[in-house]
Amino acid sequence: MNDIEFCRILEIETATLNIWVEERWIIPVGADGTSSYGDADVARGRLILDLVRTMGVNEAGVDVVVDLVDQLHTLREQMRLVMDAIRQQDVTVQRSLRKALDGR
Repeated sequence: MNDIEFCRILEIETATLNIWVEERWIIPVGADGTSSYGDADVARGRLILDLVRTMGVNEAGVDVVVDLVDQLHTLREQMRLVMDAIRQQDVTVQRSLRKALDGR
């Protein structure tokens, strides 16, 4: 979706979107000067609106929350890759890896 559709869905002004993009809270994908937004961007926009409008979080607080959400997603992806690698090992190696991960 483009800027106009994104703003319409979230019921925000284009100026607000421009601020979010400048702050890198939303990072559109696009080429040739066009911006495109996906479902994840809409979810992120809704989070930002909840933080600001509902919870009264200031700009610095939004920065922190957005950064933490990004870190969480990165860690979840890394954990998924580790678990996939474990699943590809034989049973003996799987047991050893699980014990190491459990701290035994």
